[in-house]
Amino acid sequence: MSASTARAEGKARSPARRGTGGRVGKAAARDTDASGHRLSLLRDMLVIRRFEERCVELYSGTKIRGFVHLYIGEEAVAVGVNAALCEEDAVVSTYREHGHALARGVPVDAVMAEMYGKATGCSHGHGGSMHLFDAQHRFYGGNAIVAGGLPLAAGLALADRMRANNRVTCCFFGDGAFAEGEFHETANLAALWRLPLLLVCENNLYAMGTSLAREHAQTNLAMRAASYGMPAWTVDGMDVLAVEAAAVRAAESIRADSGPHFLEAQTYRFRAHSMYDPDRYRPKSEIERWKERDPIQALAEPMRSEGDLDDRTMRQLEQDAHDAVEQAVRSAEDAPLEPVADLLRCVTTAPGSTP
Repeated sequence: MSASTARAEGKARSPARRGTGGRVGKAAARDTDASGHRLSLLRDMLVIRRFEERCVELYSGTKIRGFVHLYIGEEAVAVGVNAALCEEDAVVSTYREHGHALARGVPVDAVMAEMYGKATGCSHGHGGSMHLFDAQHRFYGGNAIVAGGLPLAAGLALADRMRANNRVTCCFFGDGAFAEGEFHETANLAALWRLPLLLVCENNLYAMGTSLAREHAQTNLAMRAASYGMPAWTVDGMDVLAVEAAAVRAAESIRADSGPHFLEAQTYRFRAHSMYDPDRYRPKSEIERWKERDPIQALAEPMRSEGDLDDRTMRQLEQDAHDAVEQAVRSAEDAPLEPVADLLRCVTTAPGSTP
């Protein structure tokens, strides 16, 4: 599918979706007009970008501890894919999951509180950055293990198939997971059992610190996934409309009982692998070239040229994103830590109780 075709399809289709921005944490019907829908996508990407930038400041100020993996540069993938999903669908993520959670509709306040390790966090402060979880939004967690979410996603999809639920389970993972046995086992079983599974590989070219070309003899990941007998194709992961159109096409086909589908979203993280990473393995010139394809600007610029976005509206979107993130920071600062009395809750069984 070409980018132009994907953009055209992205304007024409209208599945139910979730959003961030001004509608954080609430299911929202997708706008029926193309300009309104594009504004919604832009709003969602801005919230994720500003959230992640604020996390950099908070981490540097030791407000956030542990490992933090930022999603800056990859916003189009989370927003585009989630725009194609329905409320009853499930999402399984990776340790770079802030953007996935926010695009899914997990409230900004709940995600930020989890970053702080507070009891009001979406995982009650138990998980932190790498283990966001919200069953209410059918967001079944980040996972600190590379490829660890893939078998879980297959299990969710199998359960839906056995119960005759017309749902899609979407599993995000990186190109590094493609080298793990869990991917190949999951892909084989999903194709063999025709599971309603959407596999979304966020190929940012480096896994952790090793380039794709130095790790894989065959770098066409979509072609390799197709060898398992599932439809698979590549999409421009810096173009939110192209991602959405590809995800809509895949999700509709999965709902029609065609079995699993694979999308390779070619994207790029503008920041290092994690906050601990000195990022010495990527040429600075390469990073700057990819920044020229910033997904937020890639959507905003054509909207401006077509008259669907002016300076006043852009300033308001920026202000809304800023306000949502700052409110989340204030809430997290004021939120309580888990009571000491609850430290063993969900860890051990009380004496005399039945497991």
